[in-house]
Amino acid sequence: MGETMFTRKLDEAQVRQLREVLERKGFEFSPLEYGHFAARKGKCVVQAYQSGKLVVAGKEARDFVEFTLEPEVLGEAQIGYEKIRNPEMFAPHFGIDESGKGDLFGPLVVAGVYVDEDTADRLVEIGVKDSKTITTDKKVAELAEEIGKTVRGDAEVVTMGPARYNELYRKFGNLNRLLAWAHGKVIANLHAKVPRCPRALSDQFGDPRLVEGELRRQGVEIQLQQRTKAESDIAVAAASILARAEFVRQLSKLASDVGMSLAKGCGAGVKKQAEEIYKSKGRDGLAYVAKTHFRTFSEAVGDPVAPKVEWKNRS
Repeated sequence: MGETMFTRKLDEAQVRQLREVLERKGFEFSPLEYGHFAARKGKCVVQAYQSGKLVVAGKEARDFVEFTLEPEVLGEAQIGYEKIRNPEMFAPHFGIDESGKGDLFGPLVVAGVYVDEDTADRLVEIGVKDSKTITTDKKVAELAEEIGKTVRGDAEVVTMGPARYNELYRKFGNLNRLLAWAHGKVIANLHAKVPRCPRALSDQFGDPRLVEGELRRQGVEIQLQQRTKAESDIAVAAASILARAEFVRQLSKLASDVGMSLAKGCGAGVKKQAEEIYKSKGRDGLAYVAKTHFRTFSEAVGDPVAPKVEWKNRS
């Protein structure tokens, strides 16, 4: 039996378009608290909220989404056509992604998710997409919770707080080697949970042989795919959300420990915060919340840093 509830996000123009479509198709309208309207016809109920959230529920909901909402209002097909366009995404596989590698403050988090056709369908329906396209931490946390319910334990999150990260970076001497170790660990842990899974997909961050070598060391035999922009895959997108949600949680905890907010990234505002922490808590206090190999860390504590190499275009 298929899903009987679907959620989508609509802009104002799409809400108006939806109302016209529903009126034309003979839906009966009623008021909706915090909403534009509710509408019902047969075994399909449509609720359009002021936040832009749309809920379609009932035994005829899937047909409405596939044959009316997507072609006439959203202008895109996700159900059915997505499987024709991208069948690999709905086949059993692991998706792996990370969060925090470009942030001075906070941990590095690598997450992985196992999906099959049923879970992939559900992840598409709840609106899972690459975490970098989601604008608020609150939305990331909400989606992470829904993903957890959907994959029911077939997920893995490896978190390296600043102290552990700095220790591992000194050991590996290279971010790509550290990432390969963490990706390999997540895939190995997932493989132990779902040994029948034939394939793993991750975003490519360096020489593909690094992760392959790590999996050999861990004794894991699995088809490994690495590609740029892998977040377009539903499993990788789900992993990116789990990783981002955990990164935000850990960053908030570290901020509480040092008694000040910690910004994301490594720009000018982050450097200013790093300098303030260094002045009040010293080098060890800054290392408690920061990745020490970053240029921004060296600048904040006054260490000499290697000059940036400027490449000029040859005319």
